[in-house]
Amino acid sequence: MVAVSGGIGSGKSSVTASFKSLGALVADADVIAREILEPGRPALAQVAARFGDDLIREDGTLDRAGFARRVFAGEGADERVAALNAITHPAIERRAWEILNAAPAGSLAVYDIPLLVEGDYADRFDAVVIVDAPVEERVARLEGRGVPPEDARARIRAQASSEERRAIASIWIDNEGSVADLEEVARLVYERWLAPGVPVAD
Repeated sequence: MVAVSGGIGSGKSSVTASFKSLGALVADADVIAREILEPGRPALAQVAARFGDDLIREDGTLDRAGFARRVFAGEGADERVAALNAITHPAIERRAWEILNAAPAGSLAVYDIPLLVEGDYADRFDAVVIVDAPVEERVARLEGRGVPPEDARARIRAQASSEERRAIASIWIDNEGSVADLEEVARLVYERWLAPGVPVAD
């Protein structure tokens, strides 16, 4: 049971995708977080009640860009993030562990979890893989996905620091190269330390 974590825009999802392509079973907290905020889900109703009904579009979907600005930007962001986490984390955790616990015996189960440090979950795993990248590189990647730079920096500030992540890392990946470089490093990490039958990294 392995956790893969890192700040937004760090490349952790790419590392997880590489592990999945090599045979790992993956529970992705970001994917689950989107699922629990789909129309008709209880968590979406709680979010609307806490942060404003105007964030729900006419078709019942969440205005995710507006929601991110309202939660992460400006004064009081820490309190708003804590309120959001109190709504979403229990539902995400339940679904993630349903997926992870279904992994066949002897296989590698990977939890892609951005808020590993914030949730104090590290001791649940046999190993923790942290993916990191310079802040400005992360901002540029997020801008490439349509996130305004000021919003990207606000989201980064709301998450744990690189130093806090380094304190829990079993394996640390610096993602400062190309996509191909990251895929190759992920493959080496998998083959040397994480593949079923290989002793888990200390």
